[in-house]
Amino acid sequence: MTLPARTPLANEDLLPVSPDRRTWNWWHIASLWIGMAICIPTYTLASGLVDQGWTWQAAVGAVVLGNLVVLLPIALNSHAGTRYGIPFPVLARASFGVLGANVPAILRALVACGWFGIQTWIGGWAIYKLVEVIWPGIATLPQMLPSFVGLNTGEFLCFMIFWAMNVWIVLRGMDSIKFLETWGSPFLLAVGVALFIWAWARSGSLAAMLQNPGGSAVRRLGGWGVFGAGLTSAVAFWGTMALSIPDFSRYARSQRDQVIGQAVGLPGTMALFAFIGAAVTSATVVIFGTRIADPVALLARIGGPLMIMLSMAGLIVATLTTNIAANIVAPANAFSNIAPHKVTFKQGAMITAIIGIVMMPWRLYNDAAAYIFTWLIGYGALLGPVAGILIADYFVLRRGRLIVNDLYRRDGIYEYAHGVNPVAIAALALGVAPSLPGFVAALRGAPAPAFFGSLYNWAWFVGFLIAAVVYLAGMRATHPAMRDIEAGVRAGG
Repeated sequence: MTLPARTPLANEDLLPVSPDRRTWNWWHIASLWIGMAICIPTYTLASGLVDQGWTWQAAVGAVVLGNLVVLLPIALNSHAGTRYGIPFPVLARASFGVLGANVPAILRALVACGWFGIQTWIGGWAIYKLVEVIWPGIATLPQMLPSFVGLNTGEFLCFMIFWAMNVWIVLRGMDSIKFLETWGSPFLLAVGVALFIWAWARSGSLAAMLQNPGGSAVRRLGGWGVFGAGLTSAVAFWGTMALSIPDFSRYARSQRDQVIGQAVGLPGTMALFAFIGAAVTSATVVIFGTRIADPVALLARIGGPLMIMLSMAGLIVATLTTNIAANIVAPANAFSNIAPHKVTFKQGAMITAIIGIVMMPWRLYNDAAAYIFTWLIGYGALLGPVAGILIADYFVLRRGRLIVNDLYRRDGIYEYAHGVNPVAIAALALGVAPSLPGFVAALRGAPAPAFFGSLYNWAWFVGFLIAAVVYLAGMRATHPAMRDIEAGVRAGG
């Protein structure tokens, strides 16, 4: 493939990865997922459900099943990245058009900016609690920020320190990310297991540790609603990576490496850390007399400067590995995709990082119920339809065949109507529409009408199926010879 490094549709970061740079084996990919999965939001995904009245078995079961489900679209969307070496925004050009691909890319990027801000706040808060043990005076520094910010000077400084750590590693490139994930993962597993052992010892017995709370969430939503909301939140948790996984799978040595790596790294790790989160949260009732779902707050209460220092250091590393891989790479590529000849990957990463400050994420991460039932399910309703369109287009419509050169030029097969595929945009809109009433009700804290409330609990699945069906029907009606055209072009060179 002979393309200039910078054109309106291409730059060195969006062009296919050359074979000599596809060096990630299955362990690198498994380590990536282990590093991303072992983080505070994974812990709070299960601990938040327990805090809302779920049994630990139901909370962990929802997470395990959800991750087994989402592993399928992750592996499917990885295929094109590994086969052609292309990132997510470029893959989206095949279905949305060379310009229309900016729509799903920016949707994914905005969700990632939200996650980046939240994760950066969590990491900064862990740094703050760590410094507070060594130097209590950090809590009484002169106030330098306006009151509307909602942070004291020490909290903001620690937030910015963690922000700078993220930026420094990303600006060093993908090899630094691979190194961090590979060597950080075993340490992170050890920290999680140690926390579980501590809770077990302090509770007195495993039976006491795993006592179940009352079923407030079950009473509020009903059994089917609980199952749908829990499963959807677990799927949506990695629904972001189900789209942008080509950003990483493009570096895999083979399809075997990407499939095995993800199968090894994701479901088991999520199950383990979700179980730790649910079990330890249940144990806090026995240990402290109150349920503590936030691990930072819990670790700060454990006692002993050495224990707090070690545990906070572990949380900082855990948050760093997740934040860089899951929440910077995808939006950096997406922002670069808007104007490849002007915006590089590193510039896109800086845009993401700056948005992460401006949005004041500490105001978002404050309510377990809102985190699960509004944030996770809400953006799942937005991204599920995109996953349905990508998979339907690549596997059903095109049978895995792409004309790579046309992904990087105007007037090719992916030009559609002035660079935008109206069928994909319509399928996306129709996939999102059924979940809007439920999402608006969740934002307002009001009950949704029964029918729309039920749909919203299954938002990712509803959107995925509707968008995939509408897209396939629309494309076969408006572009009946699309697959034959691609096959003919490939055959003709």
